[in-house]
Amino acid sequence: MTFDDLLGGRPLMAILRGVPLARAAELAAAVQAGGIGVVEVPIQTAEAVDVLRDLASRGTPVGAGTVRSLADVAIAVAAGAAFTVAPGFDAEVAAASHAAGLPHLPGVATATDVHHALRAGCGWLKAFPAGSLGPGWLRELRGPFPEARFVATGGIDATNARAFLDAGAAAVGVGTAITRPGGLEALQAALRR
Repeated sequence: MTFDDLLGGRPLMAILRGVPLARAAELAAAVQAGGIGVVEVPIQTAEAVDVLRDLASRGTPVGAGTVRSLADVAIAVAAGAAFTVAPGFDAEVAAASHAAGLPHLPGVATATDVHHALRAGCGWLKAFPAGSLGPGWLRELRGPFPEARFVATGGIDATNARAFLDAGAAAVGVGTAITRPGGLEALQAALRR
């Protein structure tokens, strides 16, 4: 499976950081039923790995987030992740994810990051922190790197998601804003505009 399969035409990566299993299952089911994207669970705690494992066992294509080391890649694989996500670019982590058959979404914030990540075989990139970089960053980086597909992540909510998509993001990664009551619904409305 590739990010084209996972996110092609689907504008949302729902980031479930620190979300208890019952709520995570509810949100993952809503995202999947709505056909609007995929779910990422940052694996910084044992509880989060359990959430990832449970969601993956339900057949949900769920990714492991905050994958920063080779050990994290091994944890993601063992838990049944469909893809890995990192806050930055690390060539070894990208290679290990790819070797395990998992597409990898590295964080990028500079043209140099984008260049190196593309050369490492990562066609989809996490523009992070997007809220600080701004939609203009995406427009400008799409010029020299038209083949890159960006997931704008960090500081994204229903008020600015559309601006990032309009600037060229293929999808937006949304965490805190989506886990609040009514957050997913507000975001879905913004994505439909």
